[in-house]
This record gives sequence, C-alpha cells and structure tokens, in this order.
Amino acid sequence: MKLSSEWKLQWFEAGEKNPLELAAPYYIDHFWMTTAVPGDVHSTLIDKKLIKDPFIGHNDLDCRWVEEKEWWYRTSFSWDESLSKSEKLELEFEGLDTFATVYLNGLEIGSTENMFIEHSFDVSRAIKQGKNKLAVRFDPVTEEVEGKERNYWCSYGKERIWARKAAMNFGWDWGPRLVTTGIWKAVHLHKRTKGKFDGVFAKTVKANEEKALVEIKTDIKSFYPFHTENFRIEAELLTADGAEVCFVKSNLTTLHLEIDHPTLWWTHDLGEPYLYELNVKLKDEDGTVVDEHSQQFGIRTVTVEQKHENGENLFVFNLNGVRLFAKGANWIPVHSFIGAARNDRYSNQLELAKDAHMNMMRVWGGGIYEKDIFYEECDRLGLLVWQDFMFANALYPDYNENFMENVRNEVSKVVKRLRKHTCLALWCGNNEIDWIYDRKHSDGEITTPFYGEQIYHSLIPEILKKLDNTRLYWPSSPFGGNDLDAEEMGDRHNWQVWHGNVEPRKKGEAVVQDISLEGVSFKNYKKDYTRFSSEFGMHASSNQFTLKSYIPEGEFYWKSDEMSYRNKDHFHEKGILLMEGYTGIPETIDEYMNYSMLTQAEGLKYGIEHYRRQKPFTAGALIWQLNDCWPGTSWSMIDYELLPKASYYYAKKFFAPVMAVIDHDPGESLKLSVINDRLTSIKDSLNVDVVGFNGEVVFSRSLDFSVESNSVTELAVLSEEEVLNGASASKVIVRAYAATGSFEENRYYLRDYKDMNYPAAVVEIENNEAENTITLSSRELARFVKVDFNQSGVTCSDNFFDLLPGESKTINLCQLNGEAIQFEGISVSSMNSRKTIPIKELQR
Repeated sequence: MKLSSEWKLQWFEAGEKNPLELAAPYYIDHFWMTTAVPGDVHSTLIDKKLIKDPFIGHNDLDCRWVEEKEWWYRTSFSWDESLSKSEKLELEFEGLDTFATVYLNGLEIGSTENMFIEHSFDVSRAIKQGKNKLAVRFDPVTEEVEGKERNYWCSYGKERIWARKAAMNFGWDWGPRLVTTGIWKAVHLHKRTKGKFDGVFAKTVKANEEKALVEIKTDIKSFYPFHTENFRIEAELLTADGAEVCFVKSNLTTLHLEIDHPTLWWTHDLGEPYLYELNVKLKDEDGTVVDEHSQQFGIRTVTVEQKHENGENLFVFNLNGVRLFAKGANWIPVHSFIGAARNDRYSNQLELAKDAHMNMMRVWGGGIYEKDIFYEECDRLGLLVWQDFMFANALYPDYNENFMENVRNEVSKVVKRLRKHTCLALWCGNNEIDWIYDRKHSDGEITTPFYGEQIYHSLIPEILKKLDNTRLYWPSSPFGGNDLDAEEMGDRHNWQVWHGNVEPRKKGEAVVQDISLEGVSFKNYKKDYTRFSSEFGMHASSNQFTLKSYIPEGEFYWKSDEMSYRNKDHFHEKGILLMEGYTGIPETIDEYMNYSMLTQAEGLKYGIEHYRRQKPFTAGALIWQLNDCWPGTSWSMIDYELLPKASYYYAKKFFAPVMAVIDHDPGESLKLSVINDRLTSIKDSLNVDVVGFNGEVVFSRSLDFSVESNSVTELAVLSEEEVLNGASASKVIVRAYAATGSFEENRYYLRDYKDMNYPAAVVEIENNEAENTITLSSRELARFVKVDFNQSGVTCSDNFFDLLPGESKTINLCQLNGEAIQFEGISVSSMNSRKTIPIKELQR
C-alpha cells in the first residue's frame, strides 16, 4: 500500500509547539498547505508561490529561512484489515531528509538521521481499524548539529560533517546552498506474514559463451515463533520475452543456477546489454508465498586489471574478458530539489550519454546514492557505474561511536540495495578526501588526525567483504602512487588544467598552483600519462535560453553581477585565462557563450584524444561533469534546461568507437593514428586533406591501414611544412576520413582559434517543420555553427560544427519530452558570420 495522496505541510519555529499536539489524530490541519510525496519543502513553497524561484537571480538567498524552520507533514489513511499473531505491519519510508521523527496516531514510533537510506518501522500495535493519522516532523539541520565539533577541514558548510545528507545541499563550486528537507521518496505500508527477505543477491560466478553459473544468496528474517529453517526458496530465470531458462528450489539460503549458452550483458558499445528476469520466492512449510523478489539481471563478469602482462601498471575495466576504454562522465544530482525531480530527467540525460558513446557514469560522492531509476536505466542502456560512497571533501567524525553506527547502517543498506544492479562495476570510498588531506596536511592547513580514515579503510571494506565481494573496492578517488594522484598507478583527477595544480608532486611536499595562461591551459593534458582519468574538465556557459530564463531583466550582459553569480567557482580568472589562451578574452555576452563553449569543447577533445591514444595503459576518461542541478556556469556538458553544450556534440565524435586522430600542436609535426574500440578489426584507407578556406585542396594523402580489434595504430608522421604546401597555417583546415565511410570524419585546425584568419561567412538556412529538420550551408568556411533554441530539452543530430565552403548539412531536431519544436524560437549563427539569423525572419 503506497501512501502518496492527501499530504499536508506546515512550518513552525524550532521547538515552538509541543510535538504531541501536532502529531495528535485530532489536531486540525485543514488550513495547512497540500504537498506532494515524494517531494520536498522548497518545491512545495515554489508551487504555492510562497517563495520566489530560487534559481532566478539571487532568490536563493531570500529563502534561507526554509532551512531554519521545523517542518511537519501529516496525512490520513484507512486500514481495514486485521492482523494475526503471525503477521506484522511495516511502515517504510524510502527516504526522509534528514532529521525526522515519525508519529502514528499520536504515538512516536521512531526517528531518523540519515537521508540516504530507507527506514522501516513495525506499526503492528500502533495501527487502528479505520482512519489513521500519520505525522512526520523534520528538525533543522543546524539545530541538530549545534554544539558538535566543527573546527576542522570541511569544504562548503561545516554542518554537513555530522549530517548524513547530500553534501551539495550546502553549496559547491557549481551549485548554490539550498538545504532541503522533506519526504523525498515513497512511503509504503507492507503487511508481512511469518517472515521476509532481508536481502537477495544474485551474482555471476563465471560466464562465457558456453555456460554461466549464477549464485543467489538470500537473507531471511523470520518472525517469532517461526524459524529460518521452516522456509523454502524458489528461483526462476526468464528470458527478456518471458521464456523460462531454469528453475531451482531449495531449503538452503544459497541457490545456484546453471545457464547453457547464456546471452551476456555488454555495454552498448561492445554488444547488447541483455537483461534476464529473475524471480525469487520465499515460501513457508505449506507452500504459501510469504515474500518475493523480482529484478532484471544481466549475466556478466567485471574486474579491474591493475597489472599488464608486460609488467606495467594498469587500471582497466575488464568486461566479460574484454579490456574496455571507459568513456563517460561524472554524475551529480539532477536537481537541487532531488525529491521533486521527475524520472524523465534521469532517462533523458542517460539516453543522451549513451548517444554520445559513453559507457560509464561515475556517481560522485557529494550527492546521493541515486534513485532506482538511475541504476535501472544504466542496466537497460548498457552503462557501467562507478559508485562513490557519500563522503566528499571533508573530515568525518570516525571517533564518534554514534556517527559510526549511523554510517555502518548506511553502508550496509546501500550495498544491499545497489549490489543487484548489473551496471555497478566499482565501489569507491570517497571523493578526493585522502588526496586533499595529504595536500592540506603538508601545507599545515590541517593539523588534526585523518578523521574519517576508519570509514574508508576499515568499515566499508569490512562490510563489502561480507555483503558484496564481486566488485573492486577502491578507497578513494583519486588514489594511487606516492601523492595519491599520481599518473603511474590507480586513478587520477587532472586538475592541472583549470585549477593550475603543478604536477608531479610527492607526498608531504608543498602544494604549488600556477594560475597563469600556461598553468591552466588544456594543452597540459598532453603531459598526463595517467592510468585512468576519473575527473577532469573546464567551465562553459549554459546555453542562451537557459541563462536568459533565470537572469533578471537588464542583467544579461558580460560581467554583470547576475552572470557572475551563476559561477560558484570563486577563482573566476581561471576561465578567463583558458579563453585567453585559445580564443581570446570575450568582450560581449555572445562572445563569452561562444568562447567558453568552444574552449571547453576543443579542450576536452584535445585531452580525450590524447588519453585514447594511450590505451590500454590509459584506460578511462570520465569528464567532470555531465549534468547540472541548477542554471549556472559550470563544467557540465548538458545544462540545467537539458540543452547540450558544444562539448556534448563534440563528445559524440571524440568518444566514437572508431576514429582517426591527429596529434598536433602549432609548429609541430602531425601524427596520424586510428583508434578502434570495437571487437572486430578494421581495414580501410585514411584520407587526409588540407583544405583552404576558399575550398582549395592544398594537400592530400591516402594511407591504407589495418587496425586490430580493441587497439590503436599509428599510421604516419607528416611535417607541417609538407601538409601546408606553401599555404598559411591560419587559413586551412585538416580533414581525416575513411575512404569507405567506416568512421566519421575528424577535423583539425593547425593554430588556436585566436590565431586563425577566418573569412566572413554567410550561413544559409532551409527549414522543414514537417520533418523537424534544418538544412544549413555556406559558400565560405563557417566556424562553430550554432543552432539556438527558445525552449528546453531540444537536441540535434549535430550542433556547434563547421561547414566547409559549399558544404550543406541537414540537422534533425528532437524534443526530449515529445513536445513540438518551436521553430519560431530557433536562431542560427557562426563565430565568423557576425550575425544571428532567427528562423522567423526566413518565414516573412
């Protein structure tokens, strides 16, 4: 029974009212506001127009009062069933944010202090026949942690040290402080008889194309006077279309399934993410089903290899015996108000990730253990998941027994909830804590012991050894090598680019940052020979529609206070330096949007092509970050209104399974290679053309090649002088493409944007509303052709691309939620056209 309707909400000053009065069944709540469950307080107040949208202007500052109040939820429901002695009634909250006390019919039945996990209460003796009143009180975080030690390192709001709550609620360098509260997940009543499953874990023991062995371990909780040995377990595995594959039953808690010629689960780029249906039933001695568990299940093996056969270090994910290059991004919460976020916000963005050839998401440790929809979609789409535990950029009080018991309960419940998912490939203890502790301790900024160390290096691995020993546990990210962020082993966060970190550095050495034109430049990626780059990136503006929707009238201009407020990374000069080095410094808002997006896109292309050329010794590139939780300026590739930035469209090309790449810097030779991530070899010819901006081909070369499966082959090294053939490097573009079209064309400029001599271009447009297409062409080279929209959630088959002289391109448009495309709100521009053309002008 789901309790999702007729909820009421009201606030009081903390401690103002007697809780038993507000929880009493007879208390009159007629004049309280209605609210949605699941949901959150802020979203309700926005809907009721009691606070202004916190995402507009500085409105987030005006609603800080919300986090200071005591909030109450109340609802009524009817219960007409009776309970026998062998039955229990459980009230389950999937998510309470965060310090909550639960009352049923005026009786306090329990309290909670952890947002991340489900909470279950036995209400068998508190329930009544007929009408029941349920109330939940949420106390302010600041009240609950008042008086706790907070005089040691913690980024962004020290209250969060003691609160097992999404760290990003307290603000981060890409989002505002909005400390949420409320019933953020579903509420259920479950009637139980005799016993229930307390955990079901199906895992692939071994698998190949001939046979697979699947082990199912069950934990059973029996209700007195019944005992575990009185139960029987049945397990059934079905194909995706419902045909039975195998069936077993046992009086033991562990079962084994043998599957002949299994269909394996693969990431979508290597094969089909095939999912079976697994049904497990718990029966009593009479054969009556007392509990059951159903899930989608993929048969696969996944390991992380850390040593190559030649002795070199690795950090490569091996799926079903295949070393894959992990291509993907870091995932933050989809919204500042997580409880009210719709499921399609998840499915849309994960579909976009798949369409950009990504095969891995890293769930970052300052957000939440994601909603079920996230993992279900990753299972379905064939996306592996790197899962952080929710500890980020702070010291945590592992010296406190109550805190540690809370964490132990959290980790146990999280592992039991998530371990069933086929997509889950790695558990990670925290985000950046081990690495930053050493840096800050070396500089004398931290003088305390490493509080929290017992969590990541003792408690979590101890629990995983018992509950899930099928995935690698990695204590922290980054982790490995002398300074814990070394390139020679483990994973690395490359924050030399953007943050200017000077590397290499040894443990205990002083931290040096070079925030200069050269120090933050994305050209530094080529110095990095990491085994696995799990975090790296740079800022880019949101799209124009997103910014204009949330910046007050009159403030949409370059360097306005409101534009500055969108950027929560307080060293704004880093973005300026990155643009200065590649595009030049913007002077207008249009230049800022274009320059920042182009710099991010070209910078990520530069870095990722370098990483991919090193496979398998570099075996992963997870960009920081895929998504946004609010309409700001950040490292995201998709902005808050689900409009992809230029870097997303570039990713569809630089993450392609097969691609030709050119390693080049101004004045240097061109090194040509072909990368093949597919499981079959490729034989073709690579054509390399150098084309002048007037359309003249000044150089052409064809290179026959054969590239083995899952490998990289360098084909040739050409000097700049040879390929220019007397032409100016500032007036040509290089094309690399397959003779038979076996992979998409790749394009390069031989100089940075600011050093090019682009012609004045005129982009011509033809739109077809019936087909949802736009065809664009130009007589001259058009650089960074951009299609802008006046609505959210619109994607293109391509965007932010270049048109060669005389080239035309038809763009397919899609609205993620199926709404009609608003053609009148579309405009087209290029960086060298100096004019934005609205579609509506063409229709007059």
